[in-house]
Amino acid sequence: MNGISFKNPEFFWLLLVMVPMIVWYVLRQGKNGASIQFSSVGGFLKIPKSWKYYFRHVVFLLQLLCIALLVVALARPQSSNSWQNQTTEGIDIVIAVDISSSMLARDFQPDRLEAAKEVATQFITGRPNDRIGLVVFSGESFTQCPLTTDHAVLINLFKGIESGMLEDGTAIGNGLATSISRLKDSKAQSRVVILLTDGENNRGEIAPATAAEMAKTFGIRVYTIGVGTIGMAPYPMQTPFGVQIRDVEVKIDEQLLQRIADTTGGKYFRATNNDKLVEIYKEIDQMEKSKIEVKQYSKKEEEFMKYASAAGILLIIGLFLKTTVFRNIP
Repeated sequence: MNGISFKNPEFFWLLLVMVPMIVWYVLRQGKNGASIQFSSVGGFLKIPKSWKYYFRHVVFLLQLLCIALLVVALARPQSSNSWQNQTTEGIDIVIAVDISSSMLARDFQPDRLEAAKEVATQFITGRPNDRIGLVVFSGESFTQCPLTTDHAVLINLFKGIESGMLEDGTAIGNGLATSISRLKDSKAQSRVVILLTDGENNRGEIAPATAAEMAKTFGIRVYTIGVGTIGMAPYPMQTPFGVQIRDVEVKIDEQLLQRIADTTGGKYFRATNNDKLVEIYKEIDQMEKSKIEVKQYSKKEEEFMKYASAAGILLIIGLFLKTTVFRNIP
């Protein structure tokens, strides 16, 4: 706990009420009791005093303490015991992943799609303050998860995506357009699409260049990632003799992906293996972190209840003592 502060310290002026109470109590003590005239009080001095005589002021002291605690409770004490870092507005991110059949190529381990899912999951885990969504695309596009801060749900949905969920093909324009639709109404300080694909645009109703202009209009940055080794890549193909691994040519439209990134103020990356993909996500992570403000704040907790409860307990104890133990003592 870093200390106690008071939300309404002006209530401490009520403590001045205790001054006339003390004055009145002292004056009353001098007037209480009957008086009898004796020639000498020497005989009475030898009479031992009861313990009640010494503790006769306890009830009044409990009353004063009760008032003091109630005043403290009214002043609303608050403890500052949890300092945290919090983003002012944060970043909204949509990760658009190509799930076409070519993502099953095994130039990544165990394949391109599984590698992309694993690295993206690590990226999500490292950004607890951001809203992140997931769009998948192949011959068409689909929002797998809207923007959310519930990253546990998002990661579970991420793990569940598979090639073949949608009609095959590579509709980069549709995937980007769907991502933009999830971000265009966002009030976040920074809005980002991370688009990952391993092929060339060959399907969809929306041209990638058109989608890029849409992103630019809404102030959305697009980071594009081309996934695939240079040259040939092993790919599991269905043959009359079962699934066999064949080398196929890697075709990534890097010019298109570069143009999308340039149009939107993002950046294009080429991932040729698992380690390179990890480095790319780390670079994106660092670039976007530099675009948000972070402030430190104190999480305050109300503490008035303990003071009010203590005052109530003392009030009950005082009434009990006044009506029982000290009933006959003025």
